[in-house]
Amino acid sequence: DEMPAGISPLFGSYIRDQGFVAIDKVRYVGDVIAAVAADTEAQACAAAEAIAVEYEALESVVTIEEALRPGAPQLFETAPFGILPRYGPGVTAQLRPAPNTCFSYRYRSGAEDALDRCAHVFTDEFRFSRMTHLHLEPFVTVADAQPDRIELWTSHQRPFQLRGELARIFDLPEHKITVRVPFVGGGFGAKGGSRTESLAIALSMMAGQPVRLCYSMEECFLTVSQHAAILKLTTGLDGDGILQARKAEVLLNAGAYADVSPIVAEKVAYRCKGPYRIASVDLQCACVMTNTVPASAFRGFGATQAIWAGESQIDMIARRLGLDPYDLRRRNLLSAGEAYVPGESGIDSDLQLGLDIVTREIGYHSRMRGDGKGIGLSVGLKDAGGSNRPAEAIVKVTGKGSVLVQSGGVEMGQGVSNALCSIVQTILKAPAGSIRHAAIDTDQTPYDHGTIASTGVVVNGTAVSRAAEAARAAILDFAAKEIGCGVEELALENWLIRYRNQVLPLAQMVVRAYGGPGFEFTGRGFTKVDETPEAPLLTPTLFLEIGWAAAAVTVDEETCKVTVDHLVVSGDAGKAIHHLACRGQDEGGAMMGLGQALFEELRFDENGYLTNLDPLLYDVPRAETLPENFLSITQEQGMGPGPFGAKGMGEGGMLPIASAIANAIEDACGARVTSLPLTPQRVLEALDRFRAESARD
Repeated sequence: DEMPAGISPLFGSYIRDQGFVAIDKVRYVGDVIAAVAADTEAQACAAAEAIAVEYEALESVVTIEEALRPGAPQLFETAPFGILPRYGPGVTAQLRPAPNTCFSYRYRSGAEDALDRCAHVFTDEFRFSRMTHLHLEPFVTVADAQPDRIELWTSHQRPFQLRGELARIFDLPEHKITVRVPFVGGGFGAKGGSRTESLAIALSMMAGQPVRLCYSMEECFLTVSQHAAILKLTTGLDGDGILQARKAEVLLNAGAYADVSPIVAEKVAYRCKGPYRIASVDLQCACVMTNTVPASAFRGFGATQAIWAGESQIDMIARRLGLDPYDLRRRNLLSAGEAYVPGESGIDSDLQLGLDIVTREIGYHSRMRGDGKGIGLSVGLKDAGGSNRPAEAIVKVTGKGSVLVQSGGVEMGQGVSNALCSIVQTILKAPAGSIRHAAIDTDQTPYDHGTIASTGVVVNGTAVSRAAEAARAAILDFAAKEIGCGVEELALENWLIRYRNQVLPLAQMVVRAYGGPGFEFTGRGFTKVDETPEAPLLTPTLFLEIGWAAAAVTVDEETCKVTVDHLVVSGDAGKAIHHLACRGQDEGGAMMGLGQALFEELRFDENGYLTNLDPLLYDVPRAETLPENFLSITQEQGMGPGPFGAKGMGEGGMLPIASAIANAIEDACGARVTSLPLTPQRVLEALDRFRAESARD
């Protein structure tokens, strides 16, 4: 059967170019070309095998270089529908600036001739590999599509955004679409777009009954990925080793469709400045289309690419100038309160303090070097909070003191549910175990922009804290009227009212006032970052997520195998709402960074086929990958904008790992590897180059 009439199947952020089934042509191995709904898996497999497809072979472009060569075949001959967002000072952007380039972004600030006036100027190129998200729960949706009503149960990070997209695709008002999101088994950015949802709905419409669509692990690999990148950095310093200027030219491999690549391009360029005081910057990024798996948001969201290149080059510059990499960093790091760029928010962590913590723990100044052993440092930074990120929350308290928190913060294993409940417990001084985070249902849950960019505790937490304060005020106002006193005379704790020397049960007051059924006290909270015309992205950064790392490695110069002997990672939670969850986020991010540093990557052949599609062939960190000494340190510097001074966590721990290890490798044997992952083959090639250059000198 053909697709039901009235459906607008194309979707995408900024650029609407991808259908939930391929429409005019297949652009990569993994495009959906047909779908089957059946009562049993055996029936579905038999029906799928009966489908015959005839293809006209087209020339493909797999790499960035192939896609940009003159005369290369274009993925889109006609421009898809697209929009450009509004920007602030210093920012320009363009749709389709060149063939096979869907979007470009540029941010400039400071003197244009700053590089020309520098005493030292260095240009280096870096390659960033591509990973799969590998969330253990696959993309999965249950859809029940009635003629004028759609109900959905799905694994998704942004239920309200999804509802709006589905309303457009299926031409229904939003009130006729319900999206329910239970606990999500990991996302890392992959579950923010339309994956299985639209296809499941279309199948349900055609079948006339509910449909469950669950992708296999291999199908998840072929649905969305991280961005590979080529990054060229030119950095200038004065004669005293003070950074003066940086130019960044970044090319992202967007894959076959734009997805959220334009937003990632904004972030990777903007973050190429790094955590340093650099007066003049020219930072640009372009999204290049290739016949490979589409790339999307991935943990770190552009900062992983930027920090890999930037922190690698900082070490390279230090060694060229005969400076200690620690000293070069420390003299150039931004200070707390200092604006990241003109018009932007101030730095909300002591960057020097964090660097000193990991430096001390790794024994940077005392540890033995030589014989293939070395130490590397790195400081990662990303602006976080999401542009114009609004959130609402409701806190309901029953007459017996049970509390229900209604917030769109999606629990994906990061601990946001526990954190939100903990915030409410602290404000209401409620008994342990009396609070529950309600299941997310777009019919009932107040609006939320999405669980993205490490915003759960800061954005959702702020809305929840305000709702809890409002509920507390309603409870105390009620009690004051019942007692006949002023609100300021009362205190609330464990669902008891303390009034002078009395402890009065609230439950009895509620029954007396409202009868046996009782009553519910309700508080609402809202938060949003307002626009400011001075901010380059129009909304200033809500907070900055920082990751510091130090790595000690041993390089076997015979096999060129790299062993990470000691790894220290640290993040700043501002205020840790849930200490164990904060630690888990930093450690999980560090291990993901370790995998990318040493071995993890998607590998495509010359025709665009993913050669390690089978999860058994795709190497990921395991228990034995843990370094012999692995330490994470959760700092609580207290400068965050969230409840009690909290900041977001979850991505910072990944940012500095790859560059810290690459820096340690050069410290150990002189070999500088500029492409990820840092495989023995690449270490061998770099070591051969180093030895050849040393012999010439």
